[in-house]
This record gives sequence, structure tokens and C-alpha cells, in this order.
Amino acid sequence: MLSGCKMAILNPMGPIAAQEKHLMIVALLLMLIIVIPVIIITFVIAYKYRASNTKAKYLPEFSHSAKLEAIWWGIPIIIIAFLGSVTWRSTHTLDPYRPLDSKVTPITIQVVALEWRWLFIYPQQHIATMNFVEFPANTPVNFVITSDAPMNSFMIQQLAGQIYAMAGMQTQMHLMADKPGDYYGRSVSFSGDGFANMQFIARAAPTAAAFNQWVKSVQNSPNNLTMASYTQLVPASKDTSVIEYSNVVDGLFGKIMMKYMMPMPAVVPPQKATINTQYNSDRDYHHHRDLINPVTNKLIKG
Repeated sequence: MLSGCKMAILNPMGPIAAQEKHLMIVALLLMLIIVIPVIIITFVIAYKYRASNTKAKYLPEFSHSAKLEAIWWGIPIIIIAFLGSVTWRSTHTLDPYRPLDSKVTPITIQVVALEWRWLFIYPQQHIATMNFVEFPANTPVNFVITSDAPMNSFMIQQLAGQIYAMAGMQTQMHLMADKPGDYYGRSVSFSGDGFANMQFIARAAPTAAAFNQWVKSVQNSPNNLTMASYTQLVPASKDTSVIEYSNVVDGLFGKIMMKYMMPMPAVVPPQKATINTQYNSDRDYHHHRDLINPVTNKLIKG
């Protein structure tokens, strides 16, 4: 039944995902140190003190044992302290904002979560792709992420964990693929009807030369990502086809973020109305007199 399941998280293809797998296994084993003995002791006690076993000691006055107290309090405290130490160190080591240590120059890719598609902008190469991203293997990748839609979450399971994409905000994720290949990426935060198909392929090219060759092929695309063409991508769509753009308008990523951060026009509170007779200036030529209802603040024709 489970033969078709792919445990991507247990098959890491990058240093970040490998460390996350190690942390998960360590935490699981530490917890099993408590869970397994508790399960075994439960069956042992149930068997030993069964009704038919007349040889079991009956101690109705038993209320305290310093030795038992030391065991079932001391061991969990030690395990929790060790687990907390491991988690604290790993949290800082696996911080998605922390650049990877590498002699290879990293590549920057800007990610925009649309409704329900992914837009990838390459500011250094001046190209963009929809629902597909490519980068060289064994090269650090700096994903800079935002959203022009409801809050979402970006994840490539075999390469790293997930990071949120939020409108008007910028998050980051650093990762690297150890081997060339196609990796499954998707949204992992429910965002509406098209959420299930909000997926993409993350391809790690075998060499930098192969990646540059792919960039040149994209640069031959007839599509240009201008502000006008980007505006057409913003409305909700379940179209998951791959689109390539040979040129991108400068500063598009920043403009997407800033449109949610610009100051809003001031809201002027309505003045308190009084019961009196007023002339509506734009209707004076009709010689109408209007009365303001103090409850509804609406005009009553005179």
C-alpha cells in the first residue's frame, strides 16, 4: 500500500536537508528512550499483577519510593536538557537566513508567491520563469521570497525546510543541492482552491556551464516581463504551465513588495451632524433644500 509513497524528507539531497534529517532522527531516538520503556513496563505490570497471579506482592500501604522518583524524574530531565541543547544549536546552525559556507559564489533568485503559482526572478541574469526554477548543483542558492497573494509557504523538501512568503515582507532561504536532478517544490500552506497544484520543479544543473546554457536558452524567449505583463499574472489562476521570460523590468521584486508598504490616504472622520436645514451646493440650481438625518447621516430630500 505504501510502495508509491516517497519519503522525500528521509532522502535529503543537500546539506541543509541532511542536517534536518539528522536532527529529526536524534530527537526521535531520545524520545524513544522514554516511550519504549514506558510501553514495556505497562505490559509487564499488567501481566505481573493480573488477578490470577496470587504470588504477586500486595502492598496497599505503599506510597513513596525515593529510588523510583529519582528514576522517573531524573532520566526525563537529562533527556530534555540534552534535547534542548541539541535543538538550540541546530536552530542557529540551520537558520534559513544564514548564508552557507562555500568557496563558490552564490546565486540569488527572487521568489514571488502568486495565487496559485510561483514566479522566479533572476536579478543577475535578468530573466524570469514561472513554475520552474533552475540553479547549478554544489552552488549556494539565496532565495529572497515575498508574496503578491495570500500568505503562503515555500518549500523544496529534499533541499531544505519551509519558509513563509508574506505580502509586503521579505524572507530568505539559503540552500544547496549536492547532486544534479529534479526536485519537487510546492506550497505547504493552504491558500485556496488552487493550493493542491501550486507546485514547481527545482532543477539542479550538473555544472555551472550547463546552467549558463539554460540561461541563454531562456534569453531567447519571446516573452518579456514588464509591469503590464506582470499585472496579468496577479489574478488567481490554476494554470501551472511553465513560462520563460527573456527580460525583466528593473526593480520588479522591490515594486511588488513596496506596493503593500506605501502610505495609505488619510481617513477623515465624518463631522457630527445636527438637525438643520442645509443647501446641497451641487444641487443649488434646482433650489432643493435637504435635511440631514442625525441617526443615519443621510440626506432627506426637502
